[in-house]
Amino acid sequence: MPAHEHFDPTDPRLAPLRSMTDAAHRRATDAVHGTYVAESLPVLERAVAAGHRVRSVLIAPRWLAQVQQITASDVDVFVGEADELAAVTGFDMHRGVIAVVERPAPRRLDSLLDGRPVVVLENITDQANIGSIFRNAAALGAAGVLLTPSTGDPLYRRSIRVSMGTVFQVPWARATSWRELRSALAAAEYTVAALALDPRAIELQDYHPTGPVALILGAEGPGLAPEIVASAHDVVTIPMSAGVDSLNVAATSAIALWHLGRARR
Repeated sequence: MPAHEHFDPTDPRLAPLRSMTDAAHRRATDAVHGTYVAESLPVLERAVAAGHRVRSVLIAPRWLAQVQQITASDVDVFVGEADELAAVTGFDMHRGVIAVVERPAPRRLDSLLDGRPVVVLENITDQANIGSIFRNAAALGAAGVLLTPSTGDPLYRRSIRVSMGTVFQVPWARATSWRELRSALAAAEYTVAALALDPRAIELQDYHPTGPVALILGAEGPGLAPEIVASAHDVVTIPMSAGVDSLNVAATSAIALWHLGRARR
């Protein structure tokens, strides 16, 4: 493994890690290079375990031996002190390890539809919520997560961190349109259940579907688009008290998935 202890911060192999405080630049860089960023040793370990190819790693000296154990021999490892690392990333690297990793090939929507519940994220852009939903999906037995075009990137650095690396464990796929996604669910005979505040909504404790279910979750605030709610087979709500109208979308996903798992058992 090439270890570079005196490196040029403008090295093109470090381009995806440069100016990481600029979110717009980060997204553009990922699109151009077909990569994502894995931050911290545990996250890098999970990425490698998932079969993702590491392109380069930027680390503090204390992590060199461990990184050498988990990455391929041809991976470039750039080793530097705190000020050298910050010169590349634009911020202090408290976790000491950041890697450029190749994105896996996109999955087909129908490859996730195996009869177990799936979660569909519609226009959810908060990276912490996306990461939390993936962690819930992993813990509570969802087959995968389906994304509409306007939903955020599960491989954005904060989503990966909040998910505790489960974005590498839970299969996910992005649809090009709601129509494509709806057709795939229909072909697999999934019941589409929208989590929404709606006059026809069924309270979750009374919802007992007999077949596979796709739970549709929308962004906090605007919620699901009216046309998506109208096209759902069922509308489900979690009853609230004390004048609260709804829960955080990640908490909603956990409760709904737990209920569906309990019903399946």
